[in-house]
Amino acid sequence: MTEQASLKQQASALNMYGLLANWPAITDEQLPWLAQWLTWELVERKQRSLQRRLASAKLGRFKTLSEFDWQWPQKIDQQAVQRLMQLEFLSDASNIIFMGGNGVGKSTIAQNLGYQAVMQGYTVLFTLAANMLNELAAQDGDNALRRRLAYYAKPQLLLIDEVGYLSYSNRHADLLFEIINRRYEKNATIVTTNRPFSEWNEVFPNAACVVSLIDRLVHHSEVIAIEGESYRMKEAQEQANKRRGAKKGKAK
Repeated sequence: MTEQASLKQQASALNMYGLLANWPAITDEQLPWLAQWLTWELVERKQRSLQRRLASAKLGRFKTLSEFDWQWPQKIDQQAVQRLMQLEFLSDASNIIFMGGNGVGKSTIAQNLGYQAVMQGYTVLFTLAANMLNELAAQDGDNALRRRLAYYAKPQLLLIDEVGYLSYSNRHADLLFEIINRRYEKNATIVTTNRPFSEWNEVFPNAACVVSLIDRLVHHSEVIAIEGESYRMKEAQEQANKRRGAKKGKAK
């Protein structure tokens, strides 16, 4: 393929129709300048696409895994987490469930996986379980509900954070089942929860769909259990100790 043909192919991939319409007017002397211009355009479009996907993902602020204290949890499979960062579960449309107490790093790991997925070109959405379910339950009319269900079903990776911290009505349980069912074997879902599945009947009291919900969620899934004390409490205690030390130093 000649240089001019290669550049024309790039311009076509970038949908630069005005440039393509005037392609016969391009001279060989202009090709180096054109190559640089197309490179700038491609880099800029990729950067804008990344920024849009990051904004749409709504990941919020989080610590990177390089800052994660792997020695703090009493139980965590670091190798499994590092393997998940390769994102093979996305191509399989598998689910990941992070299960453990408060402050052990479930959300942080999930957010890191979401960020890695965005950087690799996937569409991602992070949401608190309560925010998603309350929003869906508040939709006025079937059309509005269908649009919001489609919104949560569409991303290639959906991260649902903090399932189990609140109790929900049967209506909320049905809506969560609908989301999981729509994504089943199509798109990957990550769920963080502080409750084992045996206690989800307490999260969704009297909901008839709980067994089916768990069944859809755990099929083609990997469960990562994390055990330990809250790292947030550890950090809060360390900060309090520093403040007390600073006050004693001023008092001397």
